Amino acid sequence: MPGNTDVKADAAPWQPRLALLVAATFFMEFLDGTVLTTAIPSIAADFQVAPADVNITMTAYLVTVAVGIPFSSWLAERLGARRVFCLAIALFTAASLLCAVSQDLTMLTLSRVAQGAGGAMMVPVGTLLVLRGTPKADLLRATAYLVWPGLMAPVLAPLVGGAITAYLSWHWIFLINLPLGIAAFIAALRIVPRTAGDRHRSLDWVGLVLTTLGVGALVVGLETVGGHGAGLLAAAIVGAGVLSLAGAAWWMLKARAPLFRLDVFAARTFRATSTGGFIYRLTISSVPFLLPLMFQDGFGWDPLKAGAMVAAVFIGNIGIKPATTPIIRRFGFKPVLVFASLASAATFAACAFLDAQTPEPLIFGLLVLSGVFRSIGFSAYASVQYADIVPEQLPSANAVSATLVQLAAGAGIAVGALFLRIFDMAPVFGSGPVEPYKGAFLAMAAMMLVSTVDSLTLQRHAGAEVSRGRSAGADVRRR
Repeated sequence: MPGNTDVKADAAPWQPRLALLVAATFFMEFLDGTVLTTAIPSIAADFQVAPADVNITMTAYLVTVAVGIPFSSWLAERLGARRVFCLAIALFTAASLLCAVSQDLTMLTLSRVAQGAGGAMMVPVGTLLVLRGTPKADLLRATAYLVWPGLMAPVLAPLVGGAITAYLSWHWIFLINLPLGIAAFIAALRIVPRTAGDRHRSLDWVGLVLTTLGVGALVVGLETVGGHGAGLLAAAIVGAGVLSLAGAAWWMLKARAPLFRLDVFAARTFRATSTGGFIYRLTISSVPFLLPLMFQDGFGWDPLKAGAMVAAVFIGNIGIKPATTPIIRRFGFKPVLVFASLASAATFAACAFLDAQTPEPLIFGLLVLSGVFRSIGFSAYASVQYADIVPEQLPSANAVSATLVQLAAGAGIAVGALFLRIFDMAPVFGSGPVEPYKGAFLAMAAMMLVSTVDSLTLQRHAGAEVSRGRSAGADVRRR
């Protein structure tokens, strides 16, 4: 892009410290998106409100993160990615303090909005910093760092939130961000390379407004899907969001200086992010939502035990992580993506046959396997999407990808809740407390197969420059 003086891909050696720093900030942002779930009753009791009313704090956070990503991408180009990333950490940390000292639901909600604004800048801008300083031959290693927060945070949130609420108080959910945020801010000043922004870069206001309205409506609509009796309202909100995003795409295709460059979708490897990759992330995002509910409502477990069992998914995630890069380099993206989606679908189907009499070691082992396949697929999609993206397209590709990840996470919870409602109202497998979960898990397994079909349409050597290094990528292009 004219006037852009940020570090370009291949211009600097691979920086593991920078990737680790960015991953740590991502973990704070992802964890705070869902960690409040188990603390809702305590917050409601302190503020003397209904537990359902506290949900607005989670929705406000998720909506702010989602709608703030498009603007933060432009801001990083205008002011410089380093400056915006440091500002994001400072804002997120300060807002966490405000959340902890909130005296009522209104203050907590407003503080969560400010926290979400910081998170909206941390995620895409941090990723952009790593991508621009990483040669494609090292992209697999870089994304291995960036993927783990998205894998860990959702499955650890029930356990972390439950333990903090049980043994301390809900305020500590936010207070633990203070030392982490301060340390991350100091590290960012030392590690993140200086970048100069483009002061002449204009903002596509029409594209921004349409995109913000569209993304916001989709997130709110997906959140509404989980509520009883909200079918028509949720459908109307989601429909409005889709129309707004369609209008944004139409505008940006003809604008001289669009908010995003939509030519990124010309790359099949990047399109995989919005097709099979979106379905893959949606389905696996439903698991941390469905499992704790099934263990508590269906099996009669307490929240702490349910959260501890769900942490088995995290063990699988981390246990396989050192092997994900060698696996992708050995077999290539297409076979790995097909295998990960098929294996994940199989674990979802197996979850449908669990009940309170199932031996706990067997449940634990199944969830560990689920975490293994989850980690492999996540890593593969996170890397292949940038395989054919040139440096000038990185800001747009990164912002679009970050937005889709947020939407997929929200959609996973919404679709999981919708399937529970459907199989609760129309029981297919019986009338027991576990039966709706059987239907929901089987439905999610079927959805995962859509991702498998999409991966089968990839070229045999898709993303070879990333998966096998430069020489292999060059050999493929010469064929």
